Amino acid sequence: MPELKFNPVPHDHAGFVARARLKAGFDQAYESLELEYALASQMLAARAQAGLTQDAVAERMGTTKSAISRLEAAGRHTPSLATLKKYAAAVGCDLQVKLVPHKPA
Repeated sequence: MPELKFNPVPHDHAGFVARARLKAGFDQAYESLELEYALASQMLAARAQAGLTQDAVAERMGTTKSAISRLEAAGRHTPSLATLKKYAAAVGCDLQVKLVPHKPA
């Protein structure tokens, strides 16, 4: 099956977050999911860099487009390391995980 060219839809993330911050409780909820949002952002960027659609990534991973959609949705799903490795390989990346010591207060 031929690769499909991926053209990302423009998204003003900073503007979206600025508007969302006006809602009560947003800051606390957003900060509690900071790591998940960072991971989702990296996944979307890697897929865009590879020029792949969710369908193409799903085919490479042997799964469905809806599974990829859930995987890329921050805060809705906690993927295993095995799944993240498969995703990384599918978009032409290596997965790196590291623990960073807390900075002294």
